[in-house]
This record gives sequence, C-alpha cells and structure tokens, in this order.
Amino acid sequence: MKTYIVTGAAGFIGSKLCERILNTDPEVTVVGIDNVNDYYDINIKHWRLEQLARYGSRFIFVRGSIADRALVNESFNKFRPQIVVNLAAQAGVRYSITNPDAYIESNIIGFYNILEACRHSYANGAEGVRHLVYASSSSVYGCNEKVPYSTEDKVDNPISLYAATKKSNELMAHAYSKLYDIPSTGLRFFTVYGPAGRPDMAYFGFTNKLIKGETIKIFNYGNCRRDFTYIDDIVEGVTRVMAKAPERRVGVDGLPVPPYKVYNIGNNKPENLLDFVQILQEELIRAGVLPADYDFEAHKELVPMQPGDVPVTFADTADLERDFGFKPCTPLREGLRRFAEWYKEFYKV
Repeated sequence: MKTYIVTGAAGFIGSKLCERILNTDPEVTVVGIDNVNDYYDINIKHWRLEQLARYGSRFIFVRGSIADRALVNESFNKFRPQIVVNLAAQAGVRYSITNPDAYIESNIIGFYNILEACRHSYANGAEGVRHLVYASSSSVYGCNEKVPYSTEDKVDNPISLYAATKKSNELMAHAYSKLYDIPSTGLRFFTVYGPAGRPDMAYFGFTNKLIKGETIKIFNYGNCRRDFTYIDDIVEGVTRVMAKAPERRVGVDGLPVPPYKVYNIGNNKPENLLDFVQILQEELIRAGVLPADYDFEAHKELVPMQPGDVPVTFADTADLERDFGFKPCTPLREGLRRFAEWYKEFYKV
C-alpha cells in the first residue's frame, strides 16, 4: 500500500486533502500529523478529525508538532511514506506581528525537520520520499505592483514575518532538492475559503461578529481585492501536483538539477472586498444564519489598512494550467453559499 504523510491534518486544507486521498484510492494509508493547537477554535479541528476517523485504520493520526524532530523522524521511520505533503504551519499575517516565536518554531524549524526526514529517507539505498509537496503563500509577493502575480516575479521584499517564513521554505526546499535530489513542489495558495474553514479568515470572522451583533471592520476602506480560492479547488490542485513530481535529472556538471517547482493556486479573478461582503450577507440570509431584515449598514465600519496587509492578491495560474490541465473556477457566490449552509448546520443556528 502507498503511504502518505500529511502534516497539518487537523487543519482546513490538510483535513480536506486527507479526505480526498482516502476517497480516491482504497489502497492508500494516510498518516496525519498535527499538534491541534488553540490558535483558533479547536472544536472545528476535532470535528475535522472525526470526519477522518470514519476511514478506520487507513487514517493514522499522530498528535504532535513538526518542530519535534524526534516525532518527525519516528513517523518517517515507522511509516516510510512515498508522498509527503507539508501543510503544518503557523498561519496568519497579523498574528505573526504579535507572536513571532510561533512562526519560527513551526514554519522554519518544523519545515527543516521535514526536509531532513526526507533526506534521510534515502539512507541505505531506500527508495525514500518520491515527492515533497509543501504550502507556500501568496503573501510572499508582498506589495508587488505587477499583477497578476507570477512565480517568475521577484519576491525578495516580504512585509510580514509570516511571508518571510514562507519564502524561506521555498529557499530551503530548493537547497535540499539540489543537494539531495529530493523532488519538491511549493504551492502558493491564494486566500482559501469554504466550509469548516479557519475562523481567523475574514468571511468566517465577519459571520461570527454579525451573529453577535458586533461591527465588522473592512480594511483599506473597502479598497482591497482578494483572489478568493474555494477549498475544493485547492485540494484538486494539490492532488494533481502530488501525482506528478518534478523530474530528476543530471546536469552537465554531473550533479543533480534540482527537481524543484513552485506554482500559484488561485482563482485568477480578484474580488473587491465590498462586493465580497455583499455576497456573504446575501448568502447568510439565504441560509437562515441571519434574518432577512438584518441591518448590515449599522454593523460595517470602513477602516485604514492593517500592518502586513496588501491591497490586492491576484494569481497568474498559467503554469498550473499548462502542467496539470487545471484552473480553479468555483464562483465566489457558490463557495460562500456552501460555507453559509455548513455554518448553519455546525453551529445549529
């Protein structure tokens, strides 16, 4: 049986990816690693894990941090994965300003431990890891004025520690791909949303506040555009990428040419934040989460831009389309409708 290790398995993308893998291939075992921290409501994380528990022995959960090198090494030695997907990371731009230690621990030390485990998986002539796929972020583009963002653009000026750690992951992966011939692919995700998502994301946080009758803050006075990407599109993209590792080959110097790629996964259609809020409120009313006569104008406040934030995100997905025949395409209204319906059911509104 083929074995996958997916870190961040209790997370938004990680749990959905595990589910997709297990549904697609009956001959696969997925080992999920997650420390189930309390960065946001752990009840959602437990709910996600409950969905995965339905797959019985085909899903093995290891609770712990990838910053724990002994735990990572033990997991690789015991389960000997062919495919590794590293989604474990401390997320959030603003949180990195007030809690930088968490980002260094998880995103730098944790990712280093994963790379080292991949490297040593080839010891004694073992086949080892065939493909390492890892999460980067659209945040690496910073205040890039050229849009849409292309993986060919320079990303040397991060405006948050979170972005700096994600760019560091790409650099570290490139070095290990060159030195140890590890096939690796980085994926720059663009504003992922959907059912069972992260409560710290705008659409989820806005909903929580509106339910309580609190005011939502719309940053940069609403003059922001985001390339919102629905979770199922993200998972489809990751699944296709997993199955096609960068080719190993030798250069003219007799040394490995790094089997290394980076792709954007975004909807390629940035939405204005005020339009996004309008659609969200309409779908919350439609799902019965909020009453039809809810006074949204009384609960909206236009405020300046936050530190670490950017005015626009916009993915150039040409490389993804060329190499994998795939482009995210779920309309924002459809995605927010599914979120609103899930929210009503999960919170028993």
